[in-house]
Amino acid sequence: MKIKLIAGFLVSALLVYLSLRGIDFHGVARGMTTLRYGYALIFLAIIFLMQVLRSIRWGLILQPLATIDQLTLFSVSNVGFLAIAAIPARLGELARPYLITRRSPITMTSAVGTIFVERICDSLAVLIIALVTPLFTALPPWLTKASLVFFWITVAVAAVILFLVMRRDLALKGLRLLLCRLPGGRGLLPERILHQFSEGFNVFRNLRLLVQTILLTVIIWLIDVLAIYVMFLAFGLDLPASAAVVVMIVLIIGIAIPAAPGFVGNWHFFCILALGIFGIPKTEALSFAIIYHFLSIGMLVVLGLAFLPFNRFSLSSLRTQLDATCSSS
Repeated sequence: MKIKLIAGFLVSALLVYLSLRGIDFHGVARGMTTLRYGYALIFLAIIFLMQVLRSIRWGLILQPLATIDQLTLFSVSNVGFLAIAAIPARLGELARPYLITRRSPITMTSAVGTIFVERICDSLAVLIIALVTPLFTALPPWLTKASLVFFWITVAVAAVILFLVMRRDLALKGLRLLLCRLPGGRGLLPERILHQFSEGFNVFRNLRLLVQTILLTVIIWLIDVLAIYVMFLAFGLDLPASAAVVVMIVLIIGIAIPAAPGFVGNWHFFCILALGIFGIPKTEALSFAIIYHFLSIGMLVVLGLAFLPFNRFSLSSLRTQLDATCSSS
């Protein structure tokens, strides 16, 4: 964990340096003053709507394991997203599984599996949007190639998940044969963990829930495109909606990199990179990135802090839960 934390801060420091190199700071300050506050309020409303839809989607994925009321889902989701933003190196991803385990009969391992399903759905939805975008605007060859590579990787991972869901016994049998070769007869632990983990994929067994989850995922990311486009309007940038798609895709790639809390550095660097594709000067792009980052993370922080008193946790308690999960599985 310490290595991940150090690496995250180093990555952020490098990307902050690259973002600020050659910048006219007075120009950045002037650019931020051009913000149109009416559009900024619309943007915040859209971000709030996305958080509501994300909690609803997670409820659909969790439904085969347990039915959880929407207020609990919204509460846990917002504290979980606060943890993702506040804890470096993406370690906050485990906060939601930990918190929902305390509020329901769902096991920690199965809850982690549902987060994995979320990431697969998100990846497929965004990558499909990325592959359709070239029909409306030209993309850099590197972005198109990267999208294709990640698309097929995501499809392959989804296929493995389907195999685990549809042929769980066969998958576990194959794993058992592999683990029996390990010395000391310690293969039982990973097998049981995998069994619980695969239970988080049970939404794939229910066609109705799966279709609803996929449709909701597409809606969430299209709304995210709308949010970015509204930010274009807030800064008076004359860019098409397809540019918002490109910014979204590049930014998703950027914030996937483990970094310091709040995605500082990678958010700004990759936002500048995406806007540069459409000829936006670096100084102007940094003004946009700073406000876009501040409003986005600010909404997550406000919502997360509002529900934090009802969902308290710490890294030490999270680690204790993980140790307990491993020892009891």
